Amino acid sequence: MIKLSILKIKNLYPGASFQLQLQTILPGFSLCLVVAMAAKFVSEHYGGPTILYALLMGMSLNYLSLEGKCIQGIKFAATAILKLGIALLGARITFEQLLSLGFTPIIVVLAGVPATIFFAIICGKWLKLSTSQSVLSGAAVGICGASAALAVSAVLPQNKESEKQLIFTIIGVTALSTVAMIIYPLIVSALALNATDGGIFLGATIHDVAQVIGAGYMISDDVGDVATFTKLLRVAALVPVVVVISVIVAHKKLAPSNQPSTLPLPFFLLAFVIIVAVNSTFALPEALLSATTEFSRWCLIVAMVGLGMKASFQELAKLGWRPIVLLLLETVFLAGGVILWLCLNR
Repeated sequence: MIKLSILKIKNLYPGASFQLQLQTILPGFSLCLVVAMAAKFVSEHYGGPTILYALLMGMSLNYLSLEGKCIQGIKFAATAILKLGIALLGARITFEQLLSLGFTPIIVVLAGVPATIFFAIICGKWLKLSTSQSVLSGAAVGICGASAALAVSAVLPQNKESEKQLIFTIIGVTALSTVAMIIYPLIVSALALNATDGGIFLGATIHDVAQVIGAGYMISDDVGDVATFTKLLRVAALVPVVVVISVIVAHKKLAPSNQPSTLPLPFFLLAFVIIVAVNSTFALPEALLSATTEFSRWCLIVAMVGLGMKASFQELAKLGWRPIVLLLLETVFLAGGVILWLCLNR
């Protein structure tokens, strides 16, 4: 992972010495790290999602990504550090955890994730949004919020609107996830769902991992455990979804030139799978897993700052109301579908 980041540094200026390249990215990267620490401090002392604070603080410093010494460091944080953080998410998951849930959450997730993405594509056409934005939005709602948005964005076709769409999706899905953390436990209580069904509902519908954990343990430890494991199953669905999207995107790019198709498996995604496999096969020290998970979290926070610095409120406002409506429709669709399935199978 560290070697990957070093190679990324070298690619910024191929002809320059490593020391010069490091000096080039250091100002911007150091700034992103300091802002990330500030976002973490605010979150711990005043409440609220760290990722959202990191994005908003980064956006307030948007001008630094346009000129000056910080440009390359901000780019490095938003690309190489981002992919490193996604790869290390695998330290949270083992195959044993996924199998211990039985078939019910597996069926819910296997049906809910693709259904949400297809629903997003259909609604996106109705709202006159691009397919890329619809897929990005659907994956964020259907899988695991900001982390899914980041991973899917990395393999989607890039254009001048891509970064703004990513930032908007992350802000929207994080806000909706926070609202769901407050409202969904009330739904569990109103429907009198048992611990298993309540945990499955929370884990299969709330977008971000942190909010799932908060909502689940707000009700009880049993609900919290089931919700957490169900959410991990959704996180695991990120791998096949990103691979399928990568193949589709590569096929469309290669089609005009009639070149043979290849499997465009991103390195960070391959690393994610390997880490899950290693974590499932070997009894790794708890201290190592905890440190890896924490490091992954910090990588994502720093990457959020970098992405935020490359956007602005004015640019996001130009995207209009349609992406907001799409996120809301997807959220209601997913929650409604899971509730219907659970009620029919009680």
